[in-house]
Amino acid sequence: MSVLEHRLLPDTADVDSDGMLRIGGCRVDDLADRFGTPLFIYDEQHLRSRCREAVAAFGPERVVYATKAFLCRAMADLAYSEGMLLDVASGGELYTALAAGVPASACVMHGNNKSARELTMAIEAGVRHIVVDSFDEMDRIEAIVAAGAPAPEVLIRVTPGVHAHTHEFIATGQDDSKFGFNLANGDAMAAVRRAASSPAMRLVGTHCHIGSNVFDASGFAKAAEVMARFAAPLDLPELVLGGGLGVAYVAGEEAPTIATWGSVLLDACSALGVTSRVSVEPGRSIVAAAAVTAYTIGTIKDIPGIRRYVAVDGGMSDNPRPVLYGSGYEATLAREPFADRTLESRIVGKHCESGDVLLSTAVLPNDAAVGDLLVTPVTGAYGHSMGSNYNKVLRPAVVFAASGSAREVIRRETYDDLLATDVFTPAR
Repeated sequence: MSVLEHRLLPDTADVDSDGMLRIGGCRVDDLADRFGTPLFIYDEQHLRSRCREAVAAFGPERVVYATKAFLCRAMADLAYSEGMLLDVASGGELYTALAAGVPASACVMHGNNKSARELTMAIEAGVRHIVVDSFDEMDRIEAIVAAGAPAPEVLIRVTPGVHAHTHEFIATGQDDSKFGFNLANGDAMAAVRRAASSPAMRLVGTHCHIGSNVFDASGFAKAAEVMARFAAPLDLPELVLGGGLGVAYVAGEEAPTIATWGSVLLDACSALGVTSRVSVEPGRSIVAAAAVTAYTIGTIKDIPGIRRYVAVDGGMSDNPRPVLYGSGYEATLAREPFADRTLESRIVGKHCESGDVLLSTAVLPNDAAVGDLLVTPVTGAYGHSMGSNYNKVLRPAVVFAASGSAREVIRRETYDDLLATDVFTPAR
């Protein structure tokens, strides 16, 4: 027997008098009727609370929201209104942030392979910093500035050689990494020297990032120690220690709070005599637990002695994390989210491959049936942002719920949207 842990749901989650799950005071069945399924439902109060917690832990203009976790104009506006800067890792992310009214001066440009077009866009817009990731990128910046653009402020991304305890695909701080300048082989210091001597760049600091969904706070402290020893002699004003703070996805997982993360990092920097302004880049820890995804069960298929398959109307197109990383999730029914769950099932999507699995081993209430609304918590990060149109499935709508009302922040795609970029000339 298993009951969903309430802590895995968004902060305002509760149940109505008939047992129906509510988020932000809104009934999940009402939202499903209004906006359809699959549907991402974000608790707006939860989002704002995590933004405020991060700003309180690190200080104003020291927290940069990693937009890759989840981005739309409403999210960009919300994060900025709560005192956060925005980390953008592509021209598209920068364009979206600017379209939301976020000033370029509040945006930090990331990416391991920024194109000349993206760099020109960032420099001309006037972003706060560019996090430089390679010598080739320095060549591009110098060419852009030589053509008449202003010299941007830059941070040098350092690969500190710290191995984060996370999936290998989202570990970034080890020596063997596509990101940054290697500290051990001398590339990081060479990059610092080149940036400091180049009239095309104004060097203001250093940066590192060790990985994503990291539960062990000691890894962050180790990165702070390594970076402090490297950065202290440089006497630069900025030191960015990245993001990557993990969140609990399933029963039994525990992750540090944002406040604890802040204490670990800032205490480590203080003990090491760091005088630079310390900043961080949280993403997952701001948005992941703020949302649930609501699906409709369409098929239940029992194979005696083998398995029960429960198929929903989404899948790897709206949450590719289980396929990519083997990520675990919980599931329950919206009509009685805290009911006993004893029915072992595999929850799968509607896509044309056997790997389209959302929960490999799940438990649901015994009376789960076709037509029920199934809810997976902690889907606010890297679901919609990594989504696809595989099988030409339409990407879901996204709503922000607060105080009993919901606003649509991303509408559901239509079939016409699928053809918006399809250039067709009939064969003759």
